[in-house]
Amino acid sequence: MSETTAPVTRTAASAGASPVIAESPTARGRRARIALRTLQVVLALFYVIASALPKLIAHPSAAEGFDKMGWGSAGMYTIGVLELAGGIALLIPVLQSVAAVALSGLMVGAFVVQLTYFDGENAATPLILIIPLALIAWARRGHNADLLRLVRREA
Repeated sequence: MSETTAPVTRTAASAGASPVIAESPTARGRRARIALRTLQVVLALFYVIASALPKLIAHPSAAEGFDKMGWGSAGMYTIGVLELAGGIALLIPVLQSVAAVALSGLMVGAFVVQLTYFDGENAATPLILIIPLALIAWARRGHNADLLRLVRREA
């Protein structure tokens, strides 16, 4: 194989599905990739700094909420670790889609908790976060096959 040719791989386009805009080689596709990556970085920073960190350092505002629910520090640290892991995984290509789905699930739980324990005070926040997470999960869904191959190879 010469240096100027690239191996042909099976993509969504060659499998009969239409290509995702964020994977298109056009200028529009490049802008979409940059916008999606920027969104991922912003969400990762949000989950790591604004959401997980207060829980992991037992900030009084976080501890108060978990005490009110009766979950205590164990629940607070567990949710903090899950948010930290999800935020970091949003930046790892093979984990991006799975992380977005997992964080969406966590946000569904946060929505239910906001409604049941806090009278819906901040219930819109988790719902708003689900929208960009769903976009990331969908746009990066091609990485799921890569992850599955890695898991199968390791097993």
